Amino acid sequence: MIESMLDVLGVGNAIVDVLAPAEDRLLIENGLDKGTMTLIDAERADRLYRCMTSAIEVSGGSAANTLAGVASFGGLGAYIGKVRNDHLGTVFSHDIRAAGVDYLLQPVGEGAPTARCLIFVTPDAQRTMQTYLGISVQLGPNDIDPEAVGAAQITYLEGYLFDKEPAKKAFIRAAELAHAAGRKVALSLSDPFCVDRHRSAFRHLVSGHVDVLFANEVEIISLVEANSFDDAVNTIRDYCEIAALTRGADGSVIVTAEKVVEIAAEPVEQVVDTTGAGDLFAAGVLYGLTQGFEHGACGRLGSIAAGEVIGHYGARPQSPLSDLVYRQIG
Repeated sequence: MIESMLDVLGVGNAIVDVLAPAEDRLLIENGLDKGTMTLIDAERADRLYRCMTSAIEVSGGSAANTLAGVASFGGLGAYIGKVRNDHLGTVFSHDIRAAGVDYLLQPVGEGAPTARCLIFVTPDAQRTMQTYLGISVQLGPNDIDPEAVGAAQITYLEGYLFDKEPAKKAFIRAAELAHAAGRKVALSLSDPFCVDRHRSAFRHLVSGHVDVLFANEVEIISLVEANSFDDAVNTIRDYCEIAALTRGADGSVIVTAEKVVEIAAEPVEQVVDTTGAGDLFAAGVLYGLTQGFEHGACGRLGSIAAGEVIGHYGARPQSPLSDLVYRQIG
């Protein structure tokens, strides 16, 4: 039961991240496409796991990372995602609650195991993700809590989940419930792989149900099939109220029908691991929007959060983002 109003409700793949450093040679030997996310089956997941050394297991998933970031800023968040009642399901449930996020689904007693993402981090800080989705993809419309959606200023949908028909229906149900309650809907495109697979469906979802869109440069160009980033920016204005678009070291832009706000990337002493950079950028923007900040300030919060997370291994903040913001901008 939701006992108070929420800033953000996240819906996504509940995944345990397994992170390990790796040389480029390991990627080549195993046929891994560097810097991308690839879906794999259980057998390949087991084989690749045996190749990893000094691995760290932490709860993850794109939307779950974003909600952990919102909580680190001081926001109130909840999360919907499926896990099994197995070891990794226990890890996920404990970790997300420990991050200050209300976890709304009970572990499932049968079926596929809890999802896991094997993340190979090369010396150039690029992450190559091999993801076994397990039971997480069985999330459907009946898992969407109307009370939670109605209590949240923004319901945030994770594009990685947008593959199976039940998940597509869950997204539409969440969006319809949110708008019926006078709330907003946000979507992350998540990965070029996702956009290429579901371009038409994503376009329909964004134009008909999404208020705030998150994407990187490659994803947004793919979505609208533009020739350049500038062309994509001009096109996406007609799709949704706000588009928050990241460009790596070149910063980000917040796009509305009236203006384009450019935000510089936050200076980072050393880039260690880019895992979670987009997730934490979304956390800053979402937190800012729910607090009524103007768009430039929302983008700056996103930049600060992304800058913190790429300075260490793992996709969640190691220092409270609320303290970091206070030290940098008061």
